[in-house]
Amino acid sequence: MTKGIVYLVGAGPGDPGLITVKGLECIRKADVLVYDRLASPRFLAYARPDVEIIYVGKSPDRHAMSQEDINQLLVDKAKEGKVVTRLKGGDPFVFGRGGEEAELLVENNLPFEVVPGITSAISVPAYAGIPVTHRGYTSTLAIVTGNEDPNKDDSSIAWDKIATGAGTLIFLMGMANLPAICTRLMEFGRSTETPVALIRWGTRPEQRTLIGTLENIHQRALEANFKNPAVIVVGEVVKLREKLAWFENRPMFGKRVIVTRSREQASVLSSAIEALGGEPWEFPTIQIAEPEDFTMLDSAITDVRSYRWVIFTSVNGVQRFFERMRNNKKDIRDLSDVRLCAIGPKTREELEKRGLMVDYVPGEYRAEEIVAGLRGKVMPGDRVLLPRADIARKLLPKALEEMGALVHEVVAYRTVLGDGNAKAIRESLANGDISVVTFTSSSTVQNFVKLIAEEDLPRLMEKVVVASIGPITSDTARKLGLRVDVEAKEYTIGGLVQAITEHFTGQKDS
Repeated sequence: MTKGIVYLVGAGPGDPGLITVKGLECIRKADVLVYDRLASPRFLAYARPDVEIIYVGKSPDRHAMSQEDINQLLVDKAKEGKVVTRLKGGDPFVFGRGGEEAELLVENNLPFEVVPGITSAISVPAYAGIPVTHRGYTSTLAIVTGNEDPNKDDSSIAWDKIATGAGTLIFLMGMANLPAICTRLMEFGRSTETPVALIRWGTRPEQRTLIGTLENIHQRALEANFKNPAVIVVGEVVKLREKLAWFENRPMFGKRVIVTRSREQASVLSSAIEALGGEPWEFPTIQIAEPEDFTMLDSAITDVRSYRWVIFTSVNGVQRFFERMRNNKKDIRDLSDVRLCAIGPKTREELEKRGLMVDYVPGEYRAEEIVAGLRGKVMPGDRVLLPRADIARKLLPKALEEMGALVHEVVAYRTVLGDGNAKAIRESLANGDISVVTFTSSSTVQNFVKLIAEEDLPRLMEKVVVASIGPITSDTARKLGLRVDVEAKEYTIGGLVQAITEHFTGQKDS
């Protein structure tokens, strides 16, 4: 049997964007994905559909699986000839027990690779605005386990040396021992007024930071009910937080946002949310599929010179139309005498990428505005081609026909039910983990309701902000029993992001 291989991958501190490129490659090629509670579940979206996923999360009060069992699991799966990716929070070799896992693999003559990760010891303080070293404060740093009881007689930690031997001290997994850690440091010469920062769930939307001194931080933690997982930072560099805090100051910090667009188009909205401090969760409620029959589309493309206007209502329509043109051995020269209309700037950009100039873009990006703008441009008898989705609204072709145009509506693509993980989203909604759900079309709303399949969906989303890209989408949401809290004034992704930002900051453009 072919030997498998194990990749010991550091997933970083929690922000999915902080995993390495090689780490993502290991997730994508894994037959078996073994992950713990500090590795973001969003990484699972990068895995193959047929991957075997095994959760082995450990927390201070309970273990899903013991470390010995995890070690043996990696061996067993590799012996089956599988590619195993062991996804660990932070770095595998910084208090991650990756060394123990690697040792057993060596003993069993199994190949492995270590993919380092960004350790929480430096990244979490950075996200709290605390550089662990700074020329004006200290050039020394020590990273210490917080799991070991500082009061035990045979401690492996030289408290008498580390207390004053390094300018910045980082304790990982030490909340349970916080009072003893502070006491030890003060006993061995560290000033009682030394600044201390506690950073919980660092780099994630739940990040919280508590500041105090060695003398009072434990009492402050009790009062704030501050618990694991947290990083403890001791040293004068903590004073820089007041000046350098950045992550928690962004307008969408702490907000988890569901993106319901198709996988192909979700990245634009997701990136905008991340840039403002939110955490996007992609839940594709729609997929873009080919027409069941290309006959009508191919016929229109063959005869495209006969049309006076071609009106594109989406980026998808442009992409699928020109894919089919290539398939039919046609190119843009056939459009030399055809006038082009595009709904929205993104649709226009998609046409301009192909060297085409757009004759008309409406001021508002919906069918009603197109009709108003085309009056006087589309003349009676003009042939108009509408290559678009199978479920598109009928208002536009009907209005054009009333203006005397000869409208040929063809299906360029189909919008079908998406394959998002409905169970995970349903559980997250029930647990109160979701802040916002975004809808960018009526079909995203309709399919969201179908996929969640929850009779009491309005109650489930009672504390969730529902954000819509425009009035048509909002109307659909309301008809399905959903309250709409945010509606974009400009019916674009940029307009939607701006509306969500204004909702949370209370600021509006003058």
